[in-house]
Amino acid sequence: MYYFIVNKYSGSGRALKIWRRVAKLLQEKHIDYDVSITEHPHHASELVKDIMKKNNVKAIIAVGGDGTVHEIINGLIGSKIPLGIIPAGSGNDFCRGMRIPLKYDQALERILKGDKKTIDVGHINNKFFATIVGIGFDGQVAQKTNQSQNKKILNLAGMGSLSYIINVLKVLFYYKPTNVDLHIDQEPIKHQNVWLIAIANSPFYAGGMMICPNAKNDDQLFDVCIVKEISRWQLLRIFPSVFKGKHVNHSAVTIFKAKELEILSKRPMTAHGDGEIIGETPLKIMISPSTLSVL
Repeated sequence: MYYFIVNKYSGSGRALKIWRRVAKLLQEKHIDYDVSITEHPHHASELVKDIMKKNNVKAIIAVGGDGTVHEIINGLIGSKIPLGIIPAGSGNDFCRGMRIPLKYDQALERILKGDKKTIDVGHINNKFFATIVGIGFDGQVAQKTNQSQNKKILNLAGMGSLSYIINVLKVLFYYKPTNVDLHIDQEPIKHQNVWLIAIANSPFYAGGMMICPNAKNDDQLFDVCIVKEISRWQLLRIFPSVFKGKHVNHSAVTIFKAKELEILSKRPMTAHGDGEIIGETPLKIMISPSTLSVL
């Protein structure tokens, strides 16, 4: 039996429309399935735990975006049940990193084919994440985007990532960089005037931006990007290059690999994981190798 979890809020309601089309395909193919619709935040994690008690679970399938995937993996970790995704969010960056088709019918075909890949996930503050943790400027942008009414409108128009760009410009004018103490695989390093730190298990976030273009989810390592000691106007100038991963050539950008990081900052820095706000510094982030099975 395939168990589908549909986040009715994903894509400002697009997920429900996509689910109806998926259900029709499943019925045409005579596939046994069960479906649950989320009713409140974190409901997906609760539903996963209920499903895991059942017998003959072939897969748990998210119909939603990166936030839905984030909730489901936080219920699924520790199980051998594979995860499938029908992308229906504003960014769908986990799917981009996994090369899962963004069209619902092609994504379903991939799930039904049954090929699995085991990937790493990240662990932060007793939570797991699949794609990227963004700290500082990036965390503030994610927080503002999640609260934005523009996101709902743009999602309906299929332009959800534009909301992120709008809020980058808003946050840019008031955000203040801060000094950071890092422990990278237990080695202490200080950085001055840090704008953002991205810890990546996948290249993509915010609807296709390549913050860490060489990140892989099966190498047992994070790719880490630090942006520091740069003016607002210089940051604005290099921002478009993030879409192709070309920002890594700028002198204000540092890229390296790590298995574990501890982050302390002079002022608290907001953090998101998979686009969901998960706390602020101090933070400890670790790789959890070969933890999740994905269709």
